Order: sequence, then structure tokens, then C-alpha cells
Amino acid sequence: MSLIARRRELAAVERLLDRVAAGSGGHLFVTGPAGAGKTALLDAAAELARARAIPVSRMDADDLSRLIARDGPSVSRTDPDGQWIARDGPSVSRTDPDGRSIARDGPRLMLIDDVDRAGPQAAERLADLTSAAGAGLLAAGSDPLGLTPELRLRGLTEGQLAELVPDLPAGAVHAVWLASGGLPGAALTLADELAGLDPAADPVIHLALSTPSRAAFLDLDAGLVRLLEAAAGRPSPPATRARVLARLARELLGDPSAAARRRELIDDASAAARTAADPGAVAEVLDARLHALWDPAAAQERLTTAAQIVEQARLTGDGEAERRGLFWRFVALAELGELASAEAALTAYSRAGELAGDAEAAVMVLARQSMLATVRGRFDTAAVLAEEVAVRGRRAGLADTERLVGSLRSAIDVMRGDVAAHVGVWQDLARRLPGHFFEATAARALAESGRGVEAGLELERLLPAVLAGSGPRWIGAVADLAIVASGAGEPAAAEALYAALLPYRGRLVVWGGANTIAGPVDDYLGRLAARLGRTGDALSHLDRAVETEERIGALPWLAHTLVARASAAGDRAGDDLARARSIAERLGLAGLLAELAPPPDEWRLTRDGDDWRLDAGPETVRLRDGRGVRYLRTLLAAPGQEIPALDLVAGGPGLRASAGEPVLDAAARAAYRRRVRQLDEQLDGADRAGDAGRAATLQAERTALLAELRRATGLGGRPRVHDAETERARVNATRALWATVQRIEPAAPLAGAHLRASLRTGRFFRYQPAPGGPGRWRL
Repeated sequence: MSLIARRRELAAVERLLDRVAAGSGGHLFVTGPAGAGKTALLDAAAELARARAIPVSRMDADDLSRLIARDGPSVSRTDPDGQWIARDGPSVSRTDPDGRSIARDGPRLMLIDDVDRAGPQAAERLADLTSAAGAGLLAAGSDPLGLTPELRLRGLTEGQLAELVPDLPAGAVHAVWLASGGLPGAALTLADELAGLDPAADPVIHLALSTPSRAAFLDLDAGLVRLLEAAAGRPSPPATRARVLARLARELLGDPSAAARRRELIDDASAAARTAADPGAVAEVLDARLHALWDPAAAQERLTTAAQIVEQARLTGDGEAERRGLFWRFVALAELGELASAEAALTAYSRAGELAGDAEAAVMVLARQSMLATVRGRFDTAAVLAEEVAVRGRRAGLADTERLVGSLRSAIDVMRGDVAAHVGVWQDLARRLPGHFFEATAARALAESGRGVEAGLELERLLPAVLAGSGPRWIGAVADLAIVASGAGEPAAAEALYAALLPYRGRLVVWGGANTIAGPVDDYLGRLAARLGRTGDALSHLDRAVETEERIGALPWLAHTLVARASAAGDRAGDDLARARSIAERLGLAGLLAELAPPPDEWRLTRDGDDWRLDAGPETVRLRDGRGVRYLRTLLAAPGQEIPALDLVAGGPGLRASAGEPVLDAAARAAYRRRVRQLDEQLDGADRAGDAGRAATLQAERTALLAELRRATGLGGRPRVHDAETERARVNATRALWATVQRIEPAAPLAGAHLRASLRTGRFFRYQPAPGGPGRWRL
């Protein structure tokens, strides 16, 4: 491969070889995506080293990992001269098969491919060893290791790419540049492909239809989109045009603002496919329609369309399109709650992929099998499968491997109760992929990790957008917000979410291509109905959820639903809680066990239908919903923090009171001060005369005047103002808060005494925990 535009990298290699030749050694890490030219750079380094008579050894990440595993963490300490490399003989060096040690043979250059697969610790250890022996190390990998010095190989400009493929016409060069992202390895492969193309074929359209996307799910491959747009503007037969338009619509799924355009493209593609009467084109358009116009309510339609895709694909012998139809059948059946049939469809998809040697299909099957294992509570199996997805996904070059594996791992952690660690992950995804409702999943994680106030704020921010939205993650986002609303939201939010989810009762909450399934919709409906005080509806939904979970063997979901049903129905609480605890103990559901048996030092103030429930050790009291209990919850959520009365009453910070009127005007303050001076003189006279009675009368008046002056004077002697709004807020909040404490004291004297000793009222309110209270509050 030509090393066009790699002068900087070659210069760095030359400097490394200078250090090797001088006996000082060193290392250099080179990273970049597949096709960036890393292997070509290592090959060039080997040639430059041999030209200087510097021996060259080469290994890959597997060789390095075996060495590190064999020698353990003490290698660099017990064998600092690098003799451990000599012990491993031929496994170390393919170009130097006798495996002589760096230390004994003097300066040499070691080359390692895919070093990131061995991990930064192994790479850093080898770098230390080679430097200590005066040798050089040049290591290449796809992912940055955080080690220095490191060079990142990037794509070529269109002009540089034209130098790399000089035989291509300008239009084809532009298409290759868009399709390859400027990566020289990919560009050369595409150029070779175009060289063997029929001269009558359009290279732009060919690449637009054949180039795989480099983007993960819901990301945009901007280069591919531009290439498809260019292809859509070129003349082509109806079947070809249908395929181009359909693929463009599908690739635009990552742009939430392009919904209208996607529909227009699909409509045009459908018309072109009908004109062509080409079964293959029809199958592709149907598949693209399901992607581009993802309707959460259309699970049954997806099932029907999946059968049509399979039928049309078989008419033309298009195995890839047939596999896509089989996969859609799996997704639709999972949405409809028919997991046994869904798994049968997944097996058919898997066998078709195996026969075709489809590496991507194998990874997708493993990922869904991992997810299904998590649903059933087979967490160890799910974890093993997730690791296999990581290995085989990277090997197959799937763009969204890391995100897919992260989703599988987080599903296991969350089911087991380790939620807090994943809040930041979802928040980061929300920043990177706006418009796809990852914020809702982050809000749920906040709520389930005990950060209810923050979750409630996110609910208020997100609810309008989510209710107005759609797409592959929509039903999951509504379900996530339902968890927040059922615990901390206002009744209006719970009502709106209940109405949004009600049409999906009887189904499962499925994200996208069923890489995540988040339980029965009826579970979420039951929780929302309980929050709204509709006990009959709540029990009906939760009974249906339990039936679904038992039928499909989803034990972790079943345990959670049983707890929710126990909370809604006291008469069955004992049996449900006992069964839930048994499942949780056997599966190791730490989060649910903590909920069933909270820490002894934890007190709780939580919603219970229309009311609130305070649990303080052995004491329990139910409180009617009202301003006082809401003020109390706000203060408990911010211990030690002063909250202005206006903010407490209004439910949020940032309010400004009006300027108000001074409590005493200037003339009154001056008169008070003159009278105090007169009283001081008269007191002196009474003391000299020994008139104790008069002195006491004068002192009482003086004390009253000083108190009034202090009440009317702020910091630095400035006049204190009387603000009617602030005063009303102070009086009303104080009255409501202490009324709530008074209702608590008879039923829960320990909690009441703690709150009375810990609450501070006035213009500023504060919960300052007094001794004898809880170690923490769960709100």
C-alpha cells in the first residue's frame, strides 16, 4: 500500500530507528480505524530497519497476551533485561523464528499488530522491557491506549486519495472517498472493485448500494448518506432507484428530524419497486420501510411484512434479504410477548446465517441469546455470551460492537441491582445521540439508584418530547419514564404516561431490534395505576404481567412485579413478598433484596398510591398528600442546605422577591435611636439615685426599642425590608410543615422527635439532621 500523506508518521519511525541504532531504544504507538494504513506503516518500518541492518521481530496481540499470561505480573520486575522473551521461542517472532532475546542480540525493532486487543498494561510492560534493552517497539492498534507517544492515523483528503488511485475518473474518486471515509486501505479495495466493474455500470450507484455503513445503530454515516444522495440524483432503472431511495431512507434513521423525508423517500421507493415489478427490490423496500418508519404500534404489521420480505426474497434467491425477513419475524414476535415463537424464528435466522457464512448474523444471534438469558435470570450464561459478542463482533468489523456489548453488560448489572454505575453511560449516550430518548433511560437509572429528585426533574423536562415522539426506542423511553413517575412524579405525568402505554398492554417493552427487552407493558401500567390510586386497574395489569412472566420464564421480572403487586394489594402481600424474596435470593438480585430488606439505618418517605408512607425503623405512618409532606420531602433530599421560603413553596430555585417596603422608615429609625439615647441618660440618673423601680421600667422600654431596631435592620445596619410574598411563603410553609410533623408524632414518635429537632424554619428552611436519626433517607 502506498504511504501517501504519511510523511509525519514515517519521520516518527525514522526517529525511533535512530534511537535504536544509538542503543537508547524507545517505543511508538500508532492507532487508527481498520483500513487507515497501520499494517502498511509497520511493513515500511520493517524495510527501513532492515536497510539499517537492524533486526526485526514481529508478533500480534495473541502472542503478547500468551506471554503476559505465562509470565504473570512479575515479569518486568524479575526479568528486567527481557530474557523472558527468549524463553518463548518461535511464538514470539514470525520473522525471527529462533526467538533470540532482545538483551542478547542488541538493538532490534519489535513490531506488534492489534496491540489494543492485549490491553494497555501489556503494551506498556513490553515498551518498558524493549526500552530497557535498548530495542525499539512499534505497536499498532485500532483503539487509543492512552500511552505516549501515540500517532493517530486519519483518512486522506479527496485530493490525496486521487493520488492513491490515479486511474479512477474524478466522479469515481469522489464516490470512493465518500464510501471509504478517506481510509487508504478501504479506498484501494473499493478501487479494485470498481476496476472489475462492467464499463456500463455507474460506479457511484454501485458503491452507494454495496458499501457497508460505518455507523452504529442510530448513528449517522455522513459519508454514506452523501453518497446515497449523489446516487439518488443519477439516472437509473426503476429497480435500482428503488433500492437507492430505500437505503437512503434507512440510513437516515439516525436523524430524528428527518421523519418526513424518510417517509417521502420510502413512498418514492415503493412506487419505483412496483413499477419495476422486481421481487428483490420489493423485499429491500419493505425491509427499509420497517427501519425508516419505525412505528411502535405496528408489531403485527411487522410480523406480516416479515413474511412478505421472506416470500419476495425467495422468489429471487436473495439469501441476505430472506435473513432480514426472518430477523424481523423474531423482533415482532418478541414485541408481542411470544418469546418461544421468537426464539424459534431466531434459530431459523441463525441457521440461514450459518449456511451463508454470515459473520454479522452470528453476532446478532449471540447478542439476542445473551439478552434472553438475562431475561430468564441466567446471568452467568448471559455474561459469557456477551464476551463472545465482543470478540466476534470486533472480528466481523461491526461498527456498534462496543455499544451492543455495553448494553448487554448493563442489562445484567441492572437486573442484579447495580444501577448507579450506569447513570453516566446513559447520560453520555444522550449527549452523543440527541433525539433518541436516552435521557429517559438515564432518568430511570437515577430513580432506581435512589436519586429521585434528579429523576423527577428529568421527568418534567422529557415528558412532552417523549409523548410527542416515536421511533425504535420510544416505547422503552415511555416505560423508563413510567418508573420515574410511579415513584416521584406528579399525578398528571403518571396519567399521561398511562394513556400512552395503554394501547400496548399485553406486549413486551422492546428496544429497536430486540437487543433489549425491558419487561411486560402491563407491569408499567400497573405501577402507574397504583400511583394514581386506581387499585383495581393496578391489580388487573399486574396480574397480567405476572401471568406473562411465568409463561415465558422471566424470573427476575416476576420478582419485581410481585413486589409491586404486594404494594398495591395488602391481602396478597405476604405470599407475593415471600415468593419475590425467594427468587431474589436464589438469583442474587441485590437491588430487590435491598428494597425488601432496607438497611437498618435507612428511613423512607415514598409515595403509596395517592398518599405517602414514612418508614422509620419500626415505625410506619401514612400521610395524606399535601403541601407539608412535599415540603418535608424537598428538605430531606437536601440535608444541610438552606432553601428560601419562596423556593420551597414554588417548588424550584431562582425566584426573586420584590423589593418590598422597609419595616421602619428612616424617620422612625432616627426617632427610635434618639429615644434609646435618652433612656441611656435616664438610666444613668436612676442608677445614681438608687431608684431600682424606675431603672427597671426604663430598661424594659430600652430593650423593646432595641429589639424593634434589630428586627428592622439587616446586615451592615441596612434597613430590613418587609416583602409580602416572602412573608406569606414563610408563614404558609412553616404552618404546613409543622402540621405534617404533628401528624407524624402520634404514630411515629421517634421520627417525629427527630424531625422536630432537625427542621429549621424562617425566611430560609433547612433540614439539619440531629443525632438519633437515620443514616440516610430513601425518597
